[in-house]
Parts: sequence; structure tokens; C-alpha cells
Amino acid sequence: MKKLPIGIQSFVNIRTEADYYYVDKTRYVVELVEKGKYFFLSRPRRFGKSLFLDTLRQAFFGRKELFSGLYIENHWNWDQRYPVIHISFGSGVIQDIGDLRDRFAYILKINAQEGQVTLTEQNLRERFLELIRFLSIQHNQKVVVLIDEYDKPILDNIDKPQTAIEIREGLKNFYSVIKDSDEFLKFVFITGVSKFSKVSLFSGLNNLDDITLDPDVATICGYTHEELLETFSERLGGVDIEALRLWYDGYNFLGERVYNPFDILLFLKHHDFRNYWFETGSPSFLIKLIAQHHYPMPNLERVEASESLLSSFDVDQIEIETLLFQTGYLTIEERFRKGNRLTYRLTYPNVEVKSSLTDTVLGYFVRAKSEKERNVLACYDALQTLDFVRLREIFHAFFAAIPYDWYRKNDFARYEAYYASVFYCYFTALGLDVTAEQMTNNGRIDMAVRLGKRVFLLEFKVVEIDGNTNKAIKQIRKMRYWERYIGKAEEIYLIGVEFSSTDRNIVGFDWERVDALIG
Repeated sequence: MKKLPIGIQSFVNIRTEADYYYVDKTRYVVELVEKGKYFFLSRPRRFGKSLFLDTLRQAFFGRKELFSGLYIENHWNWDQRYPVIHISFGSGVIQDIGDLRDRFAYILKINAQEGQVTLTEQNLRERFLELIRFLSIQHNQKVVVLIDEYDKPILDNIDKPQTAIEIREGLKNFYSVIKDSDEFLKFVFITGVSKFSKVSLFSGLNNLDDITLDPDVATICGYTHEELLETFSERLGGVDIEALRLWYDGYNFLGERVYNPFDILLFLKHHDFRNYWFETGSPSFLIKLIAQHHYPMPNLERVEASESLLSSFDVDQIEIETLLFQTGYLTIEERFRKGNRLTYRLTYPNVEVKSSLTDTVLGYFVRAKSEKERNVLACYDALQTLDFVRLREIFHAFFAAIPYDWYRKNDFARYEAYYASVFYCYFTALGLDVTAEQMTNNGRIDMAVRLGKRVFLLEFKVVEIDGNTNKAIKQIRKMRYWERYIGKAEEIYLIGVEFSSTDRNIVGFDWERVDALIG
């Protein structure tokens, strides 16, 4: 049985170090080189970007022996070899503009040594330009430039705007060399997590082809379902394939959906459904942003964003939806037009991301981790045993434990969205099937939760806004929201929850079973 290439980003190691599995993506190497010269690709972290970049690197080096049996073997001119400049900001954390300059100087030094050229310029921008020209002259060939994690120095400092802006301007100065070196360049490929505007980082490089949402290369990174079944067939015995899809598939870049490769490799090693990808990076800045903007978590079930919004990320223009999409916490569910505007409907890609993200947000509200875990598990038990009294107690205790000072600094506790977000995070953190703001022919259900063959329909109200008590349960009765689930669930329960922004807690909690209501 072959070895799993967990964490290996070197194409050379995968092809020579041991008998590793490899999903052949070399067709894209051939097609990109035939198609153009300057490319940009954005993908979430740990999605195979660095491995693809090294695949490009070895192909341009002309190392035919590494590509035996792959698509590219008979579709590439192996007599033609090119000098390659490889720039990566993937390792370590850039602290400030001085640290960035030191790192870039070191990267240029290593590339000069590998290319057997001597650099004399002191200014880093001019030294980069000198490296490109000298390599071209030394090897009598045009140069390939591959830039990995181009945006990481900025993202490392995204919570320090002034530092992030200084680093952005420093990178912009370095990257401007590319447009001034066109005559010496054969091919340029730039990757990263985020998608900054061309104006902010690649000013003047108007011919940079952004293939992030190009259907022709939608599966350039990640594993398609067919690739999974074909490449890893010997390791899939006894695996619940449908559960595997629900947990790790679902990323859509306007083509066939793909699995997160990091998740798949670790699952095939442990055969245990866990949050492998999510646990490798802390979205602390994102969580703070969600809290600071009072973003209603149930809204993530159904986000609509314009094409410009998805690509509007910048240090001084951070939209939550943009950040969630570019970092992999949301993906494209559908693309359509509203008038002349191209619009995207976004949603969670899979169970792992949905449950992990909401669990982390919940942890922001409940600072005591052990208490949060006890409450989440108790919440599941209460639903499982239909102990609605216990369910009410769990949420009442949660709201009662929030310090007054926290309320004083956040006025959004007055609104239904905040309370609904807390319930939503509890249920989704458990991995339950939760749908928010679901349309019926009579209106919208605030929240629907599936557990086995049961469905729980929840309606939330704030009494200071909506007036009379018990309005939540009355609205469910009046609007007959349960009719949508007749024949789709064996048991349907209605739960009406009233909050008081004055008491800062639940003041009404009622429930009914639908068949009793109908009878």
C-alpha cells in the first residue's frame, strides 16, 4: 500500500522519497503554459497550492524523470529548460516592514546562489530586477517566476492595520518589478489565500490572468470525487463515502466540487471524522471581526455577494463575506444574475467547516471552554430526550453568565439576531442539520433543526420590540410553518423563545408537538 503524502509540499519528495500517492494535476501545467504567461490563483490554506507550484518548478527545470507516467510526460518539451525564481513567504511570521525586507533579501540571495549569479544592487527592488536579468543572460533563456503565499506577510498583521499597510506597500514595490521585466520572463504564477485588488498589490500588471474562478481550472487544487475513488481506492474499504462527502467535500470554484486534500489524507490515516483542516489554523481575527460587526451567524446559511465584493479584500476594506469566502469558510453554492450584476450565493462547504466555525464563535461568547463543552453536550442530550425544560435551563444559564460589562459594550443584545446566533452556534457546533431563515409559503422559519427523524422549529422574539409575550409560539401556530415538514419527519416540535433586552435573558420558552396541536 502506498504512503500518504501528509504535509509534503515538495513534488520531488513525493516522486522520489517513497512510494507516495499522487493525484495527477500536470495537465494544468501544460494547459496554463499554452494558454498564457501571467497567472494568479487564490485558494484556501492547505489546499495544495505549494505542491502545484513545485510541480511547475520541476517541469520548467526539465526534470523529465520525475514525471514518468503522468499526463505531462508526453505533452512537454523536455529539451527546453528555464531558470526559475521561487519566492515563498509561507514559513514563519513577518513582524514588520524591516522583517519583510530581511526575508526578501534572503530569498533573493538563495535564488542567486542557485542560479549561479552575483548580485550587486543594494536596493531590494533593483536587486530583484537584477536577478531576473542576470539569470536570463547567464542561462540564455527567459526566466520563470513563481510566488507562493504572496499575501501572507499582510495576513500575518491583518489585526495591526498600520503595519499591514506598510507591508502591503513594501510588497507592492517588490512585485512591481514583474511588469518591468516582461522581456526577460517566460512565465509567472502567483498564489495566495486572499485576493487583493490589482491596484493595491499588482499595479500596472494589467495582463495578470486571475484564474481563481475560471471553470477550466476549478479542480487545479483539491481532489474531485472521481480522483478520490480512483487514487485512494485501496484505502476506502468500509468507509461511508456519503459521510465523507458531507464532511470534507463541497468546495466549489465554478466547476466540479473538490475535497480538501489535507482533510482526506488525515482521514485516510486515522479513519475518524474530525476537524483536521480547521484545527491547523486559528481564525481568531475572523472571529473578532464577526463579533465586532455583530454579524448574525444564521445569515451564513445564505449569503449573497456580488462579484466585486468577493474580490474586494484589502487592509482598509475588509468585508466579512469576502474574508469568509477567500479563506475557505464559505464557498459558492450558485451563480446567477440580478439585472446586469453577476451575483453569487455562498454557503458552508461542508460539515467540518460549519460545525467548527460556529463552535469557535460560541467559544468567543463562552470564555470557559469546559463550561461550553458541557453545555453543548447537555444541549444534545436535551434534544435527544425531548427535555425542553432542561434545554431552557441551559440557554438561560448561558445568558445569565455573560458579564454585564460585555452587554454594556455591545448594544446588539437587544436584537433577535444575537439570540438566534447563540442558539444557532450551539446546534451547529454539534454537527446537527440546521437551517436558518427557511422560506415557506406563509413566511420564514427562524430556525429548523433536524435530529434523526425529528424536526424542531424555532421562532425568536424580543419582547421590547415585539410587545406581548408568547408571540413566538403564536406566530408558528398562525403561520403553520410545520406544514413544510409533514411527511418528511416522524415528529415535529415547535419551540417559541422570547427574550428581554432589559432582563438580558429568556423570559418565555414554550413548546408543542405538532400532532397534539393538530389534534
